[in-house]
Amino acid sequence: MADKKDNKTKEIWNAYSAGEKKKLEKLCNDYKDFLSTCKTERESVEEAVRLAELAGYRRLEDVIAKGDKLSAGAKVYAVCMNKAVALFNIGKASMEKGMAILGAHIDTCRLDVKQRPLYEDGGMAYLDTHYYGGIKKYQWVTVPLALHGVVVRKNGQVLNISIGESEDDPVFCVTDLLIHLSKDQLEKKGATVIEGEKLDILFGSYPAEDNEKDAIKAGVLELLKEKYSIEEDDFVSAELSLVPAGKARDLGIDRSMILAYGHDDRVCAYTSLKAMLETKASKRTSCCLLVDKEEIGSVGATGMQSRFFENTVAELLNAMGSYSELALRRCLANSLMLSSDVSAGFDPLYAGAFDKKNSAMMGKGMVFNKFTGARGKSGSNDANAEYMALIRSVMDGAGVKYQTAELGKVDQGGGGTIAYIMSLYGMQVIDSGVGVLSMHAPWETVSKIDVYEAYKGYKAFLAKV
Repeated sequence: MADKKDNKTKEIWNAYSAGEKKKLEKLCNDYKDFLSTCKTERESVEEAVRLAELAGYRRLEDVIAKGDKLSAGAKVYAVCMNKAVALFNIGKASMEKGMAILGAHIDTCRLDVKQRPLYEDGGMAYLDTHYYGGIKKYQWVTVPLALHGVVVRKNGQVLNISIGESEDDPVFCVTDLLIHLSKDQLEKKGATVIEGEKLDILFGSYPAEDNEKDAIKAGVLELLKEKYSIEEDDFVSAELSLVPAGKARDLGIDRSMILAYGHDDRVCAYTSLKAMLETKASKRTSCCLLVDKEEIGSVGATGMQSRFFENTVAELLNAMGSYSELALRRCLANSLMLSSDVSAGFDPLYAGAFDKKNSAMMGKGMVFNKFTGARGKSGSNDANAEYMALIRSVMDGAGVKYQTAELGKVDQGGGGTIAYIMSLYGMQVIDSGVGVLSMHAPWETVSKIDVYEAYKGYKAFLAKV
């Protein structure tokens, strides 16, 4: 007998009207464009700001500089070091009653270029890298890669770099050992088949003229200076990353899924942002928070553990003429939040890693994880049952299709999100998002149905809680 749960995909898709199916495809096409364009946190923030300003949002910094007072209906945003952004749509109720917050992260696993990266060996030039986030290193070899980021010169000039996305651009790669000589390599465990220090980027091979020593490296440096105005010392003040080259694509003969780099966590970031920009002023103040560094512990000035969000809310209260330390604490403690992050999509090819009845099934709607963590829920937020009941009521009332899940079998592994950090303020938080196949691989997969239902769920949350 077929699993009844497996029939839900058909039920959801066939329940959509023709108009809803068009909205789903429009949303997913826009999302693919976002993924194809925004492959770093800086690029994501730049696009978020562009869309926010088109929707009537003002930079909070400008509001403060002009001495303008904010009131219900005002829409503002704040940026942190071009890597994190917070948007606010001020509601009718006092800020002390708390906000409705959608929080996602916009950093993604990748290969970061070291500060002293360029070297020559064996008649080829390489860039030395340090991988970022939790990856299976063997997945990153022989994949076409693009170079994204910024180079900041000593005079403060910022050079934006994107090489490998246009059809006319070159691409880069990490090489692998040919199968004919791989006897020893294939006997290694998966974690050490490719070592971190071996994830170096093949960068060039033409020698410079009139150079006897390191002619290949010299040739690369000449080209960098001529075409991009980059000197070797400029790598010291650069943030450059290698990411999979190419656009997000429809996956499947029926085009029901999306294959792309960076679904984790831009699928939740984009749908949260989209929901925020379409939300009208409601009772509670709405907030969309997109942060950096989640993949390495939410550390640093642009990660969730920084005071960026708290300081921004303080500035917001002050611009409304209602700041006090107590008002700030009450605002944060009384807020309700969806920690918008992806979940492990059930993969029948690796069913042994999952508890099927408590897994995120592809095409079954947005996912709520009451808790994440590892082993005995270590590092988890573990939302209250009362809050879960509220979320159920909101989603059911809005006709949002959703499911609940855990992150695989108990003791199989685990992971975390920004939820536990925000819960430190005393606010109610639960993880929610989209199931993903091949999470943290160069190319990940999501269902279009799940993307659409997450967007609907985020809109319902902002409007109803």
